[in-house]
Amino acid sequence: MHTLTTPDEMRAWSGRQRDAGLTIGFVPTMGALHTGHLALAADAARRSDRVVVSIFVNPLQFNESADFDSYPRPIDADVESCRQAGVAAVYAPTAAAMYPPGFQTRVVPGLLADVMEGAMRPGHFEGVVTVVAKLFGAVRPDVAIFGQKDFQQLAIIRQMAADLDLGIDIVGHPIVRDADGLAQSSRNLRLNETQRARAIVVPHSLDAATTAANRGAAPSEIVAAARSVVEAEPLARHEYTTIFDAQTLQEITDDDEHAVGPLRIATAVWFGDVRLIDNCELRTHGV
Repeated sequence: MHTLTTPDEMRAWSGRQRDAGLTIGFVPTMGALHTGHLALAADAARRSDRVVVSIFVNPLQFNESADFDSYPRPIDADVESCRQAGVAAVYAPTAAAMYPPGFQTRVVPGLLADVMEGAMRPGHFEGVVTVVAKLFGAVRPDVAIFGQKDFQQLAIIRQMAADLDLGIDIVGHPIVRDADGLAQSSRNLRLNETQRARAIVVPHSLDAATTAANRGAAPSEIVAAARSVVEAEPLARHEYTTIFDAQTLQEITDDDEHAVGPLRIATAVWFGDVRLIDNCELRTHGV
């Protein structure tokens, strides 16, 4: 396995693979790899000849410096996990390599970034699409795999790839969950033992929403069912829960008679200074 640390090294490696007639699958990560990330790598391996995993904690997408500083960075363990998973190359650039002196250009996402996470974290998705565009430019993949836990991010990157004619197949991989239902996330490492045990209210809230939807409840009732589960947990602080059109990402309310695409429900919940997000598909007769 190759470990590459600069864009030039990464492009040179990718060029050699292409010259040999091989395709490249790509999994962008911020490290602190867990089995969810490895599932993405396995998916990429099924779709390509060589898999690249990037490990880079991107400062542009953090709204709070404390969150950036506390983000876990077990780089040696991550590289070893990639080696054991059969990854062909790890791209682990430094911040200086990604954003050298004089760096100015940023990619501005469109309307898909104005809601949910974008509304709560101003500038976040501009940082995301900028770094992903740079990673795509260095790795030059044929296919890139993103987890559906960050569903809005997946939609925005898919839109960017289409709008900018990047010629990259953007694939969404189903959410990988722990045995108790909590969506796997590197941020879970920052939960203490008690918080981790109580964090199951996040997937349980989505279960309550699904139950309400299945009995034909209106969108406001579905959201209320989900919120009530979170708000009953003293350690949890609810930020938002919303039902949205999976294609447009626009919120669905009781006044909506139809949606363009299938519906999903998303939520964000705080445990102390750790923010967890989750979402799932939602079938409802209410709209």
